[in-house]
Amino acid sequence: MTTKYKNVYVTSTSTVVGPYEFKGPLSKRFDKHYKEMYFGKDSLESAEVKLMSDSIELALKKANKEKSDVDVFIAGDLQNQIAASCYAARELERPFVGIYSACATNTEGLLLGANFIESKMCDNVLVSVSSHNMVAEKQFRNPTEYGGPKPGTATFTATGGASCLLTNAKSKVRIESSTIGTPIDMGQTDPMSMGSVMAPAAAHTINSHLNDLGRTIDDYDLILTGDLGRFGKEILIDFMKDEYSIDLSKKYNDCGIMLYDLDNQKEVQAGGSGPVASALVVYSDIIKKLENKELKRVLYVATGALFNPTMVFQKENILSIAHAISLESVE
Repeated sequence: MTTKYKNVYVTSTSTVVGPYEFKGPLSKRFDKHYKEMYFGKDSLESAEVKLMSDSIELALKKANKEKSDVDVFIAGDLQNQIAASCYAARELERPFVGIYSACATNTEGLLLGANFIESKMCDNVLVSVSSHNMVAEKQFRNPTEYGGPKPGTATFTATGGASCLLTNAKSKVRIESSTIGTPIDMGQTDPMSMGSVMAPAAAHTINSHLNDLGRTIDDYDLILTGDLGRFGKEILIDFMKDEYSIDLSKKYNDCGIMLYDLDNQKEVQAGGSGPVASALVVYSDIIKKLENKELKRVLYVATGALFNPTMVFQKENILSIAHAISLESVE
């Protein structure tokens, strides 16, 4: 399902990161960073709430808005029952829509916010995401203290909070269109190879978006996926060629690769993942390039794996999904 918009604008964005992300190539573009993983809190879970709350405060400050100006707050994360978002919403004290599409949560939030604004239900919608490496590892795999080895295909959950304020007031960047993804089941069962799990969903959504709008990849300066990592990126390129006869290679990149220095940050293995990973790249780097007209139109396709540990232990297949947002520089 693809929808076009006329009056949905990006008013402000914010990014807050942990120590691993600050070591990456985008370090100078983040708004705030922390040197350790607790951020002054007593638990890792509370530390993640702080990441999201910090990003909310920064986004509102940049836009010269108060909490009371927010009509709807849309947020999601990886904690059980999206707890980080719920506790951040408690602090914000505004109408709240909690969402979950795993690592595709940010684009889900943006397309929902865009529909709220385009339909004139809202004037200001705040969209936030977060993830914390040690919280996610504890829930989905083992606590990092166990020191269990991982294969090279494994990705590294990013630590950070990111927010975007969408409004109907004209700015330098707008959301031009969106495509809601479809759950994809390719019979994969390996939770340590998320790139291979999610690449088919990205391919399906990209192809649907182009077909629905009668476009080709030449209508975009950049196709950007979220969290496929080093191996998933290559799988997507091959998949698009084989299934849809589309060559992405000349104008395609992946946020999971862009967030870290994969050659020197060996701990991140195949690249970054988590709801915040793609948001950190888009809000710190891509939005700025659209504002400066270095890019004119970008197709941002965040990808997520829809599973939990119990389903994996029960030998169920891991599903994937991808939602797409078309971001456009405003003349």
